[in-house]
Amino acid sequence: MMRAATIRTCGQPPTVTTREAPEQPDGTALVGVIAAPITPLDVLCATGTSYFGTPALPYVPGVQGVGVVERAGTNPGGVERGATIPGGTTVWFSTTAGMRTGDGSMADYCVVPESDLVPLPDGVEAPLVAALGLSAIAAWMALTWRGELRAGEQVLILGAGGVVGQVAVQAARLHGARRVIAACRSRAGRERAYELGADAVVDLSGADDVGTLAVRLLEACDGPVDLVLDTLFGLPAAAAARTLRPHGRLVNLGSSAGETAPFDSATLRSRSLRVLGYTNNELTAEQKRDALLAIVEHAAAGRLTVPYDTVPLTDVAVAWERQASGRAPHRSVLTT
Repeated sequence: MMRAATIRTCGQPPTVTTREAPEQPDGTALVGVIAAPITPLDVLCATGTSYFGTPALPYVPGVQGVGVVERAGTNPGGVERGATIPGGTTVWFSTTAGMRTGDGSMADYCVVPESDLVPLPDGVEAPLVAALGLSAIAAWMALTWRGELRAGEQVLILGAGGVVGQVAVQAARLHGARRVIAACRSRAGRERAYELGADAVVDLSGADDVGTLAVRLLEACDGPVDLVLDTLFGLPAAAAARTLRPHGRLVNLGSSAGETAPFDSATLRSRSLRVLGYTNNELTAEQKRDALLAIVEHAAAGRLTVPYDTVPLTDVAVAWERQASGRAPHRSVLTT
């Protein structure tokens, strides 16, 4: 038997229940969960309105975590050329189970395909790795793989107050950006962006139109921008497009400011801009693993971090409601 956070009604926070430990099919490992973050993606999936569809109820949420392999399985085509990850190995893992099959990470145990396990080096801080996780992978890969960031470029980050944006500020620096401009709505987020290395910070909490916001963004820049990383979309994305140089790139990976953006054709065409979408779902297991290990290496060396709070699994409902309301000051990480 195990404890598990359980969603019984879409749109409602989970409650802790006792249930049988999940069965372990071939090609999977039984992981004893140490830390599981509550992310906006978890909350979105639980509403039943995400593009993943409506989950079968009841289900255990949680799309990622850190844990220890309790019981390894066989995996003839998995990671490390088919090698089984032995019991006792500390791993980070992602899983679509919390979105589709009802076996997510917010429990004492989780069954995970061995191809989705990433063995972690000794001495890493499990809650920090959990807090970084998929959000950090998204920031890292949206900048480097999708956005093709090159050393010496100027980067504008929209939504720099969230976990993705905070990692993006640091990742842009680590990849040699000559100037990083951070834009976000909250005062705490703007202060945090400066602490993490942003050269300039722009307040997005006002009632600007596209033109006036574009002017304010440009004032913070040192000439035209090469790359915009956009977690907001809506009006901020349209304004940020006007800061881009000819052939500049805007990579979108979120829509908290609006599902549509009022781009004008003249801006897009006159500069031959590239507007690109990004999702972690497009990454291979190897890409996720390599990105996560690079992130963990920088985190262990103190070069990459995000603030987080640890919350006992028994208090999941309170932490979940904070995340759903947007009042969570830090990423909440459940510990078992």
